[in-house]
Amino acid sequence: MSFRHFTGHRRRARRAIMEGFDPILTIAVGFLLIIGTLLVYAATRSWYGSLGLDPQYYLKRHIFNILIGGVLAFGTTLIDYRLLRAYTPIVWGIGVVGLIAVLIPGIGLEINGARGWISLPGGFQVQPAELAKISIIIGLSMLLSERLHDRDQPSSRDVLQGLFIAAIPIVLILVQPDMGTVLIISASVVTIIAVSGAPSRWVVGLLVIALLGGFTVVKVGAINDYQLKRLQSFVDPTADPQSSGYQLRQSRITVGSGGIIGKGLFNGPQTNGRFVPEQQTDFIFTVAGEELGFLGCGAILLLYLIILMRGFRIARRSQDSFGRLVCTGVIAWFAFQVFENIGMTMGLMPMTGVPLPFMSYGGSSMFANLIGIGLLQNIHARQRG
Repeated sequence: MSFRHFTGHRRRARRAIMEGFDPILTIAVGFLLIIGTLLVYAATRSWYGSLGLDPQYYLKRHIFNILIGGVLAFGTTLIDYRLLRAYTPIVWGIGVVGLIAVLIPGIGLEINGARGWISLPGGFQVQPAELAKISIIIGLSMLLSERLHDRDQPSSRDVLQGLFIAAIPIVLILVQPDMGTVLIISASVVTIIAVSGAPSRWVVGLLVIALLGGFTVVKVGAINDYQLKRLQSFVDPTADPQSSGYQLRQSRITVGSGGIIGKGLFNGPQTNGRFVPEQQTDFIFTVAGEELGFLGCGAILLLYLIILMRGFRIARRSQDSFGRLVCTGVIAWFAFQVFENIGMTMGLMPMTGVPLPFMSYGGSSMFANLIGIGLLQNIHARQRG
C-alpha cells in the first residue's frame, strides 16, 4: 500500500468515526459549554474589573480549558475503546502516580484545606483526583468485563479484586482530603458493580459500609475542621455564620432572587457584588439562578437529562460488557456530581466542593468531563463496528 493510499485510508477511517458520533449528545454538551462560559464571565467580569485587572481573565482561561478538553475528547475517540483494555494498567498507574505526587511536599499545592493540586508553568494547575475518575472507571470495567466471558456474572473474588483496584486511588484521595470526589467515585464504583451482574449483597453491603464509615469518620473526628463545619452548616446554617454558613445562606438568596425569568445576563446584583464565594467554580449554578431564573435553570437541567439519557442509550446498545460498564460508570459519575453540586447550592446536600460538569471554571474538571464524553462517543461510534 502506498503512502497516499495509507493516509487516505486513515482519513476515511477518522471521517467514519466522526460520522458515528451521537449528534444529540454533542449538541447538548455544546450548549452547556456555551452557557457555562457566559456564566463564568458573568461571575468574574465585575469582580476582576473592580480590582483593576483584566475582566476577561477567567473568560480566556475557561475557553482555553474547553479547547484543550475538546482535543483530549477527540483524541479519546481515535483509539477503539475495545483496545483500551491493553492500556488500562498504564492509565490506572498514571492516575495513582499523580495522586501520590500531590502528597509530596514541594510538589502538591494545598487549596481550601486540601492538598490536591500540582502547579504547572503559566499559572495553571492540575488536579489528579479529577483524572483518576477516568482511570478507576476504565480499570474496574475492564476487570469485571474480563470475568464475564466464561460466566454470566462476576464472582465474589472478581468483585474483591475490583474493589482493591478502586480502593488504592480512593484512599489516596481521602488523604488529601477530598470527600466530594470520593463520593462521586464511590457512586460510579457501586453502579458498575451493580450493572456487572454481581450478587446484590455486594451492592447492599457497600452502601451499608459507606453509611457506617461516614458516621464513624465524623464521630472520631477524622475529618478536617472545615469539613466538619460544612456538615454542621448543612444541618444548621447558623452554625458557622462567618464561613460555610454564610456561603450557604448567600447561595440560597442568590438562586432564589432570580424568580421565573431571572434578572438578565450580567445584571445580577448578588453576582456582581460577589456575595457568594467561589462563584465561578463550585457555585456557578447560583449565577444561573439569579441571572437566568427558573426557566434558565430548567433548561440547564434538561440538557443534563438529555446527556444522561443518551449515555444510557449508548450503554444499553453496547455490544460488549466492557463498553456497557464504562458507559455506566460515566453516567453515574455525571449524574451524582450534577445532583451533588446543584443540591449543595440550594442547601439540599452538604457542601463538598465539587464543580458542576461542563460549566464550572476549572481545567482538570473540564478535561475529565470531556474525556468522559469522548468515551461515550467512542463506544457509540463503534457499536456497529
